[in-house]
Formats: sequence, structure tokens, C-alpha cells
Amino acid sequence: MNQSISSTWATNFQDQLRGTWAHQIYNGVRKAKRALLRQSEGEAILLARYHRVQGKPLNMKAPKTFTEKLFWRMISWNRSVNPIFTRLTDKYSVRTHVADAIGSQYLIKLLWYGETPQTIPFERLPAHYVMKPSHSSQRVIVVRGQTKRTDLMASASGWLNSNYYWSAREYQYYQIKPGIMIEECLEHSDGSLPLDYKIWCFNGAPEIIQVINHTRDMSSFFDTRWTLLDLSNKEGRAQPLIAKPANLEEMIAVASRLSVGFGFIHVDLYNVNGRVYFGELTFTPTAGHMKLQPDSWDAALGEKWDLSLEHRPPAGRG
Repeated sequence: MNQSISSTWATNFQDQLRGTWAHQIYNGVRKAKRALLRQSEGEAILLARYHRVQGKPLNMKAPKTFTEKLFWRMISWNRSVNPIFTRLTDKYSVRTHVADAIGSQYLIKLLWYGETPQTIPFERLPAHYVMKPSHSSQRVIVVRGQTKRTDLMASASGWLNSNYYWSAREYQYYQIKPGIMIEECLEHSDGSLPLDYKIWCFNGAPEIIQVINHTRDMSSFFDTRWTLLDLSNKEGRAQPLIAKPANLEEMIAVASRLSVGFGFIHVDLYNVNGRVYFGELTFTPTAGHMKLQPDSWDAALGEKWDLSLEHRPPAGRG
């Protein structure tokens, strides 16, 4: 029996079993095996990713550069992670933390949250809104005008049936309860979507500000005085000089308050019509799929990251 025939036979056999007790047992065994091997396979995948992206093996015993410390965090968390990082990564539960820390005025208006797409109150939603899962990253649907409800519900169902951990092995996502959020759509007065300001903070101090657009084909880095930096984390993206936000000091103050107690975090904010909005907290940006250029930035940012803070819960959050 050749490979093609064997594969077809196996697929047909599984189709015949689907819905039976035997298929349920098969799925149960497969899930148990996946969970059992999760940690070891996850570590191997992360080590291989670092080697592929950086062109050298990872120094887990004495990480010095930013990317070494980033992968050190991901591998350490893949073994065991403080539940606080799961709560702060969850886009729904983090709202409570943000409201307590800096005030609810920085939150984007939440129009609906639930776990059953069929109960989304489409008839009560505005013409423009944003739908996204609470338990993953970079999965967003911006609804502006007529969109098929069945398509939106299908997307939501797909999100709910997936665990984002398996896409890049970021363990802080593993235990998040799946949910669907519908938020107000932030727009400038001309109808354009806002820029995303990712403020990289080390030990509670904002250091650099990355600005990307909705299509993610632009990525400029600035220092806190708004000087354009010769830093990039992905080739092929435009790095334009954009206007300094009038309320930059407020954005920096917000990021500082939200980053206290963490060796590294980037606080994602929006700035729309002179008002600052919270986006999310990111602990493992791009899941390590980045190469900082020039190399000197990897070393410089690594020096700013105090790994001793990784061994104890952030003050007041444990």
C-alpha cells in the first residue's frame, strides 16, 4: 500500500468513526498525549525558533541581550507561569486591573462580551465596532457598515474553539478562558483608524515607543523625547517620522504606572482626538519572531531588563 492510498484509507476510517464512542476515545487520547508532551515540545520549539531567527543557540544560563532574555522568559513560563500574567494577558480581565490602576476613563467602551456567538446583539450594535477574542492576539475584525452576521459568528466560533498557546507557545495564553469582545471602534475625525503606540518599559520606566499602523506595514521607533531611532525589529517595514503626540507626557505616565514591577513589558496605547486609550499589555512581543537591528540595540535593551524581577510576583499583584 503506497503512502497516498494509506493516507486516504486513514482519513476515510476516521470519517467513519466520527461521532462514535471510538472517535471520542481517540480524541481523548490525542489531547492527553498533547498535554503530556506540551512542556518538552514547547521548549524544543522555542529553542529552535531562537536559533533560526538569531542564527545562534540560546544562552539560557546567562542571558544578556534583549532577545535572549525574551526567550528565557518564554521558556521559563512554558514550565511554570505566575497566574497574574494570564490575568493581565486576558483582554477581558485586564480591564479590571487597568480601571483600578489608572482609571476606567482609559478603557475602550465595551459593547458586549460573551462565549456564545449566537447571542451577539447585532441589532443593538452601532454601524462601526470591533470584534476580537479575549484569549489571543492579532485577531481583530473591524466592522464598518454591512457585514454578514453568519460570517462574524463563524469567525467567533473558530476563535472560541482554539487555544492561542499552540500557535506560538506563549504559555500566558494557555489558561485564558475563551471569550468574544465587541468594543467601540476608535476612529479619528476623518474616519481613519488609529495608530498603535507600543511603549517598551523596563523596570517601570518607559524607554522607547514603537508606532505601528493598522495594516502593520509601518514600524517606527522613538525615544521618550520623540527622537526617531535607528532601530527596527522586522525588515521591510517603513519607518517614517510621524508627528509627536500633543499628549505624549500623559501616554508615558500611563505606561509607567502600568509597568511598575515588571522587568520588561510593553504597554499598548491608542491616541484618538487627543484622548489616550488602553490597548493591551504585552509580555512576549511577536513571540520572539524579531531580530533587532542594529545588533547594538539587542545588547543595549538587554542591559535595561532586570531579570531578578522575574522571580517574584509584581508588588500588589501576586
